[in-house]
Parts: sequence; structure tokens; C-alpha cells
Amino acid sequence: MPELILHPEYIEDPQVLVDLCPFGAMELDDQGQLSISPACKMCRLCVRKGPKGAVEFREDQTPKPVVDKSAWQGIAVYVDHVDGEIHPVTYELIGKAREMADRIHQPVYALFLGHEIEAQARELLHYGADQVVVYDEPELARFAIEPYTTAFEDFIHAFQPGSILVGATTVGRQLAPRVAARMHTGLTADCTILEMDEQTDLSQIRPAFGGNIMAHIKTPNNRPQMATVRYKIMNAPERMPQEQGEILHRQLPSSKLSSRIEVLDIVAKPREESIENADVLVVAGRGVKKPEDLEMLQKLADLLGGQLACTRPLVEAGVMDARTQIGLSGRTVRPKLIITCGVSGAVQFTAGMNHADQIFAINTDPEAPIFKTANYCLVQDLYEVVPALIDRLEARKGAAHV
Repeated sequence: MPELILHPEYIEDPQVLVDLCPFGAMELDDQGQLSISPACKMCRLCVRKGPKGAVEFREDQTPKPVVDKSAWQGIAVYVDHVDGEIHPVTYELIGKAREMADRIHQPVYALFLGHEIEAQARELLHYGADQVVVYDEPELARFAIEPYTTAFEDFIHAFQPGSILVGATTVGRQLAPRVAARMHTGLTADCTILEMDEQTDLSQIRPAFGGNIMAHIKTPNNRPQMATVRYKIMNAPERMPQEQGEILHRQLPSSKLSSRIEVLDIVAKPREESIENADVLVVAGRGVKKPEDLEMLQKLADLLGGQLACTRPLVEAGVMDARTQIGLSGRTVRPKLIITCGVSGAVQFTAGMNHADQIFAINTDPEAPIFKTANYCLVQDLYEVVPALIDRLEARKGAAHV
């Protein structure tokens, strides 16, 4: 661990350092001796602003552990599913894993935990997995954190994949950190870019500090490397007509798959339309003046056969539901067409929609960041453009019925 070293010979008035520390970590005892308490945050203000030479910052000299990377081979993808119905993010991650594995000439594993899932496991062989490792047990029929973690850990010890990708779903967000803790390794959440270098080190890139910077994270001294990725971030591969690869079955004794959590009941949630699956989205931004004006945008969305979405300010104002919010703190979408109306285009928002096929932006500010992302940019008032679009669409629809 790095540390701060006091040099009393350069300290004439200890009170100067006591007053300088913003965390109250500099303490004087009854004999007037100065010490540094555990409250120190290593801000090093005392080094920069204190008496010259009074405080020294000493870097950690402990040698970092060296991992045998050759012992960790392959990229694994956790198969996210509910009752055997595979979540689409799984196919996206297999496609990305295949791309990176080809670069380092290593296999792609798909880890499938469940019960009576043979047919679904075979379907994964059409998407590029070299080996689908199946744990088919009655105890794994429904997600339970303890048995799923145990099976996941068993898979890692048996196959030693160098990297593991997990979808950032409700299940994945619970399972990945618990597995990472078991393996004493790191986990990077909500990655937007993944790249593999020739040394098999995984570059994990994600927005940080509210989307103001992009954090580039590597864990070269730990294996496995683990990352979660949201749905609609990566490209799903085309389904191959022929199966490629093999299915491997593994078993664990029932005693290892016990759970201390008892599920009393499972209530089916009514299926609802999600903006994540929409082909067309009309997005309301801060430029929408009144809640009543959303009816105009909803009408445009209806005419285009799409859905209405929004940015965070409208959710925080209580105008729209959080399920319609696009961005890092909302949903990630990938429609064929997205029309943004009065949206400035902060990084937090664009990170959730910049993979749309076509982006049409309307904003009165020619310097709006959204114009750097959009395919078509219209510097004009949305209250002039949207009614005109509605009129044109209605006229075309009326002509089609004549």
C-alpha cells in the first residue's frame, strides 16, 4: 500500500499541517507529536502545500503477483435465460466472444445452467460457440443465487476461461459480482466496448463519472477477466444453418446445489411493450416545453408505427415513466430509426442509442452535441418540424386509402 511519511526535521509548526488536512487526518497528541490517522484519503495536499520535505509520499513497492496466462484459455459467455428461453443478449455476447477469440486463436464457451435445456443448448451451436457446457439439474430449473454461483465456480475451475462475459440483465447483475468475489478477480460493469490484445488482456471500456469520461480498464494480473454488457450494445451474429461445436454435460451433487433461500411463489408479469424492441422511436428531450406537448410527439410515433421515449430530465420531472428513458441510467436501444426532438445529446444519452441505424435530430442549437452523433441534423424548432411531419404523414396515409 502507498503511504505518507512524516519528516519531523522539516516541520517547524505541526499545527500548519493539522489545519491543512481537509480530512482531519493530521493529529497532535498530548506531547505535541504529529501523526497521520486512518482518516487519510491520500489526497497528498500536505505534500504539495505543506512545508517542503515535511511529508513524503511513498509508492507501494510490493511486487504485483504474476498470473500464468497460458493456463487460462478461451472466452466464456453466460447463457442468460428464463425457463429455457434464451435472452438475446447471449447471442450478442457470443458474437463478440467469437470475434475476440479468433484474434487470439482460443475457443468460445457458452455456460448454460438450467433443467431440461438440451434443445436450447443445441441452438447455441448455430451461433459460433465451440463448446456449450451444460449443467442440467432440477435444482437449476429456476435462478437461485447460491446454486448458480456454485455451478459457475465449478465451470471456471474445470475450464479456466481467460475472460467471461455476462449480460447486464436482472440475473446477470446479481450473478456476475458474486462469481467475481468467489474467484477473487475484478468485474467491469456495463461495458460499451470490449477489445482483446495479443497477450489475452481484455480491454474493458465503459462510461464513468456520469458519462463525462470513458474509463479504460484492464486486469492483466488477474484471471478470469469478467465484464457485463447491456443488451443491444454488441452485434448479434447471423444464425448458421449447420451446427458447429459440441455440447459437454457436467454434473454436481445435489448437496452442492442446495439453497438457503426458499421461493414461495412466482407471479407472471404481464408482457409489456419495451422501447428496447421498437424499430422506430421518437424521443422527447428538454426542449419539450409542456407535458401536453408530448401528445404531439406520441402522434408522430403512432404514425410511424413506433414508440415514444425520453431523456432523463423528463423522468425526473415526473412527466414520463422511467421505462421509457434512454441512456446509461435508462435503457439501451437499437432501433432502425430514432427521431430526437429537443434533445441536447449528452454522453449519458447518446451511449444508449448511438447504435441506431438512422438518427434524425431536431434542435435549435447548431452546437448541440447530438449533431455529432446524428445521421441527419435539422437546426430548427421542433414545434415547426413535428407538426409538418405529422401533416405530411397523414396526407400520405390518406392518399394510400383513396
